Amino acid sequence: VCLLMLMTPSILSLLLIWQLAGTLHKGRESVSTQAESVASTVKSEVEKFNTQALSHFSKSLKQLSDAAHKMALEVDQRHIRVSDCIALAQSVDVEFNIEGNPFADPMASDRAGVSDYPGFMALVEATRPAQATLVPDGNAQLTSDHGFDLRKEGDRLAPIIAQLKDWGCRVSLFMDPEPEDMALAAAIGADRVELYTESYAVAFATGDYAGVLDRFARSAAAAHAAGLGVNAGHDLNLLNLPQFTIPHLLEVSIGHALTVDAL
Repeated sequence: VCLLMLMTPSILSLLLIWQLAGTLHKGRESVSTQAESVASTVKSEVEKFNTQALSHFSKSLKQLSDAAHKMALEVDQRHIRVSDCIALAQSVDVEFNIEGNPFADPMASDRAGVSDYPGFMALVEATRPAQATLVPDGNAQLTSDHGFDLRKEGDRLAPIIAQLKDWGCRVSLFMDPEPEDMALAAAIGADRVELYTESYAVAFATGDYAGVLDRFARSAAAAHAAGLGVNAGHDLNLLNLPQFTIPHLLEVSIGHALTVDAL
């Protein structure tokens, strides 16, 4: 009897452990089932949120259309996805502007959930933006760092510009602030130039920017004289933009700076 009494706690412990193991096994199956259910619900809610967010974004843009009628989207999928461009083109009522390298060929995606890149011209044909801004960025570039050299690229660009205009797009060329090059852009059929403003932003940060600003002013005047509209962009922000006083300026791109400030 004494031996049984001594063994009883161990036996009870084993029985409890056995019961607990069975409970945990059932619990694991239950947790697995619950996890699958939660994952399915989360996926559904995320898809619903994305749809609602896009709708809200579109409505917000419409409300801002009088003050901010330009929307510039780069088609490099490190910044925005092809599917986003197509969805926005179908959703927004404000001016739509796609920016990218017109020589970019189709490229297979190596990322899950990201579609293949159809090529810049194919994307523009599918979305028909109000404006197509052409930039000479290569696939390896993180961001724009120079404008077109039209003495080298003008002949290649001319038929592309003609095709874009046949699709109803206004065509803007990303250009360095070189006054003598503005007439070259007009000669190959461009409607506008977008002056690459990094040099102004760098000079502004030092406090000595009058000479650089004068070069932009002369480039804008030359573009206007050649019959071109004048846009500007890159490294502009809420601090340096008010001082960027050049003639004939129609629109600027400062979305990156606004996003960074918001974050």
